[in-house]
Amino acid sequence: MTRHDSDTATQTVLDQVRFDANGLVPAIAQQHDTGEVLMLAWMNRDSLAETVATGRVCYYSRSRKALWRKGETSGQAQHLKELRIDCDGDTLLLLVDQEGVACHTGRRTCFYRALRGGALVEIAPPLVSPETLYGTPDSN
Repeated sequence: MTRHDSDTATQTVLDQVRFDANGLVPAIAQQHDTGEVLMLAWMNRDSLAETVATGRVCYYSRSRKALWRKGETSGQAQHLKELRIDCDGDTLLLLVDQEGVACHTGRRTCFYRALRGGALVEIAPPLVSPETLYGTPDSN
């Protein structure tokens, strides 16, 4: 793909997305080959444009108010395989190849708790400690 083609593809995607009043759109990350839902995060125009242009997933951190390149600190990067836009244009589905774990708690997925028998139970243990990922204890 030439730079012009890449710029055209990026603009086509940006034109179809309905960002909210804060300039954000929710993005669901799903493992491309297994269908496992990994996480939900937010994207703004810049993070979406960077993701489309580079193929490496970049989100927008609402708490830091800055671009968040997935895996920049932890090494647990996401590589975009396919981008899908829902029928209303207000939600994205990112089919990704996840390196390592997706969750900051050290789990493969952020969806590791389930309501079962009236109780919230942990269904996936950490695969790596947050301290190993980030060099600091988990703050949760």
